[in-house]
Amino acid sequence: MTYPTGTPATWFVTGASRGLGLELVRQLLERGDNVAATTRSTERLAEALGGVNTERLLALSVDLADETAVAEAVRRTTGRFGGLDVVVNNAGYGFLASVEETTDAEARQMFDVQIFGLWNVLRAVLPIFRTRGSGHILNISSVLGLVAVPGWGLYCAGKFALEGLSEALAGEVAEFGVKVTVVEPGYFRTSFLTSDSLALPASTTEGYESIREMTRNHLELQGSQLGDPVKGAAAIISLAVSGDGPLRRLLGSDAYSYAAGKVEALKADIEAGRELAHTTDFLQQ
Repeated sequence: MTYPTGTPATWFVTGASRGLGLELVRQLLERGDNVAATTRSTERLAEALGGVNTERLLALSVDLADETAVAEAVRRTTGRFGGLDVVVNNAGYGFLASVEETTDAEARQMFDVQIFGLWNVLRAVLPIFRTRGSGHILNISSVLGLVAVPGWGLYCAGKFALEGLSEALAGEVAEFGVKVTVVEPGYFRTSFLTSDSLALPASTTEGYESIREMTRNHLELQGSQLGDPVKGAAAIISLAVSGDGPLRRLLGSDAYSYAAGKVEALKADIEAGRELAHTTDFLQQ
């Protein structure tokens, strides 16, 4: 993928009205790039961008689970800016509950945003990128797409699914000149852990006191997370501008520590299962 150098790049960013998505949109507009930003509330986005020159912004109110609405948003983007260079699938939210407490409706709502909504975006933009022979897709995952911890089962399920989808996609579209990057942030100092952003179960189950304590601890963590969203957004932009690097890119020292620990634990599990794995082959004649 060749990032535009002589003209402003055009970005399509989902989940743009808060957190890393909002900071990313802010920095892109300040760079002079074109930005189509999807959100459930264009009013909230406009308010959050107060003081920023928004002449190159196309704010779109989109339900990502609506495939027709997503396709129309992409059409409006290319119609307004004449093309598309980078797509950032950022929309998502946290959910903290035990697996047992998570309802069918809560699980489906999470996957509508993190997987099916993202898939709608991919179906809409990939024909553009394939035809042109270039483009960059950045899927915002989480270190919890690599490491699962108690209380985050639903969120991890969505992010683990995103990781698998992205890895397969990267192999499929490389021959067309399309780049895929999975961004895996740790805890960033955004509104992700605020009481109006972090989703909780409709009802709780007796016996999961450790999950309730974890919930309290996470809410109290707000404002002291290690990750700087300004630096995080700048790093995401740099990944698109350079157009190179591995499939997965960690953001945050905490993310690096979690991921490194997971690699060691996974290696230990693999080696511990070596003998059993070989016993299930057909015997060689």
